[in-house]
Amino acid sequence: MSDKKPLISTNMKRRTFLKWTGAAAVPVIAGGIGTKLLIDKKEVKSPEIKEVTETVVSTCSVNNCGGKCVIKAHVRDGVVVRISTDTNKGDDLSTPALRACVRGRSYRSMLYHPDRLKYPMKRVGKRGEGKFERISWEEAVDTIASEMKRIGDKYGPDSRYANYASGNQGLYAGRTCARRLMALTGGFLHYRNDYSSGASNVATPYTYGSNNSGNSYDSLLHSKYIILWGQNPAEIIFSTPYRDFLLAAKKNGTKIVVIDPRYTDTVVAFADEWIPILPTTDNAMMDAMGYVIITENLHDQAFLDQFCVGFDSDHMPDGVDKKESLKSYLLGEKDGIAKTPEWAEKITRVPAEKIRQIAREYATAKPAALIQGWGPQRHAYGEQVMRGGAQLACLTGNVGKLGGWAAGTGYSEPRSGIVFPITFENPIKATIPCYQWTEAVERGTELTAADGLQGADKLNTNIKLIFNMAGNMLINQHSDINRTHKLLVDESKVEFIVASDIFMTPSMKYADIILPATTFFERYDIGTPWGTGDYVIFGDKVIDPLFECRNEYDVFAEIADKLGVKDKFTEGKTALDWVKESIKRTKEEMHPDFPTFEEFRKMGVYYFKHDAPNIAFQKQIEDPANNKFETPSGKIELFSKALYDMNNPKEIPAIAKYVPAWEGPEDPLKETYPLQLISWHYKRRVHSTHDNNPWLEEAAKQEMWLNPVDAKARSIKDGDRARVFNGRGELEIDVKVTSRIMPGVAAIPQGGWYTPNEKGIDQRGSVNVLTKHHPTPLAKANPQLTNLVQIERA
Repeated sequence: MSDKKPLISTNMKRRTFLKWTGAAAVPVIAGGIGTKLLIDKKEVKSPEIKEVTETVVSTCSVNNCGGKCVIKAHVRDGVVVRISTDTNKGDDLSTPALRACVRGRSYRSMLYHPDRLKYPMKRVGKRGEGKFERISWEEAVDTIASEMKRIGDKYGPDSRYANYASGNQGLYAGRTCARRLMALTGGFLHYRNDYSSGASNVATPYTYGSNNSGNSYDSLLHSKYIILWGQNPAEIIFSTPYRDFLLAAKKNGTKIVVIDPRYTDTVVAFADEWIPILPTTDNAMMDAMGYVIITENLHDQAFLDQFCVGFDSDHMPDGVDKKESLKSYLLGEKDGIAKTPEWAEKITRVPAEKIRQIAREYATAKPAALIQGWGPQRHAYGEQVMRGGAQLACLTGNVGKLGGWAAGTGYSEPRSGIVFPITFENPIKATIPCYQWTEAVERGTELTAADGLQGADKLNTNIKLIFNMAGNMLINQHSDINRTHKLLVDESKVEFIVASDIFMTPSMKYADIILPATTFFERYDIGTPWGTGDYVIFGDKVIDPLFECRNEYDVFAEIADKLGVKDKFTEGKTALDWVKESIKRTKEEMHPDFPTFEEFRKMGVYYFKHDAPNIAFQKQIEDPANNKFETPSGKIELFSKALYDMNNPKEIPAIAKYVPAWEGPEDPLKETYPLQLISWHYKRRVHSTHDNNPWLEEAAKQEMWLNPVDAKARSIKDGDRARVFNGRGELEIDVKVTSRIMPGVAAIPQGGWYTPNEKGIDQRGSVNVLTKHHPTPLAKANPQLTNLVQIERA
């Protein structure tokens, strides 16, 4: 048990207490969840009010949000009393304002939320029931060390697994610590790829040989035409300056088109035109655009001849039928079906003339940028979407050009960033796609290369131990919650689960040992944006950890000590020392102008400066003799011989093409479940983080979007509660009837916390109750936007 003083003591000044709780907060005594501290104003004498010095500490929200913003914590008497943010006006786009959005502004509510996990606990009920009792840190550390050794000795080190997730994880906390320790004690089964862009990460290199197919965002200032295909940067912030450059491009007169089933906030803020399209049908529209571009002679034949393999019969790999070319497919020379706009209209519901218009505009505006979001590739055949966008970029010669965009994954070749010094060498070389972890629990020894296993012919064991650090992927964010629940509650399968977080999320309820983690206010860190954000933010420690919360690094150092590897684990360094080491090595190895620790801490933000935009594949296009593409042919492979040799043309074609999706608009299952269900990343959450934040519930309610046509057919009115179901599960959610979503499609914001009632029916709108665990064919990636459902008034 802890000997620390309770956070709220009986002699705390009333004024300080009220500052700590806020007007709407429920105060909590350390050691109890939801315990109210009642104050009778008649019995409490107001103390003499004295001036209290306020300090402002600049830190960074290192949660799994792409933008990363400056959080300025105003502290009095050791308490964060309010939050402000970056005061930079952002007039210079090279030093953009890193202002907090509605999520960032609400972090004080997260820090002092009454439901913060306060001390380590062990499970006393059945898995998933959420019944725990308080234990000491000593017992938690001893139990984890003992179980790590027992399971490793009994089943082998590849029975141990650290689950993919990064919700509350900083650079120096969370799953990195678990993996480093397991690597030092025999190894573990590792994963690769991610849930966000899993299909794209695997598919794009088959075209370009690299995932770095995007430009830096300052390139957009030179674009004449921009298509945002399934991308919503107004809500999901890839990096803060992106939106600034989009706005600047718009002011320059650049036309911006958004293709999306929803009239998103990005359409509202940036678009000149919105093109609604049925989910999973993007490649049909891409094919039809390609048909228009070719038949109207708008393609860049010289570019295709010099840089590409597979466009036409004259540029096919040896030994392959000439009619397998992209041009032959689009013209219907082999299958007899020309991929005309009229053909695509029947599939996508995008009018044929609108497809022609977009194709012509994109092909004739030089340069033009087709930027793909990751939502469309989170469907049954998501690999096709990313390669299809790349095909259009190549047809129009927009690859390697200032103001153009190569499409595909859209990552930019790193030109900024920091050194991350905490590394590990895993003795176990086998890896699985991260989306396949439940398969490795249920039938790990049966997995083969066809399931995505790499680095070994087979696994010696199923997963028996899971570290679920700082994330909600264990149940909430993984597909088919009911299936995962059945898997996890069977203690003969996974024998031991350790989880850390700051709240009792749905995933935490499946743990055997719970570790109360720190927020970014309570530790040192460095904030790095996603993608091409050319800045880093110092994450200063604002206050000491509340209650008995501890940084995972310190906890794993103690576990390492029990296992006899503490010196190797820590290398004699504290978590703060590792932050300093990162800064030191970044300056020595990457960026000589990078500040020292004290300089960086004082600055708060460091901006990387560059002389010119970063253009994907510019060297290959401008100097092809000395810079080949990293593909087998050395060229852009519109036709991939590697994919062709997999001999699965129906699901893994050698050229990108429309493949009708299971649970898509052409699936016969539509007779039973007639609506397509998608989800989106909501402005009030970062994945599932913040779902319990009452301030953000006021800002953006958890509700399902439904078109008036579909609502009327079901006698549903705006604000009604609806029942949404299919063969996998059922949930209830309030409905927003709106023309901002096309008919035939419903949308639920992803990340709502799984909250089943006594009948097992989710009450929060946790969309993964309805999603299917059916990985994409090539990447074995997440297809969570491919679902058919029925909706009824509840």
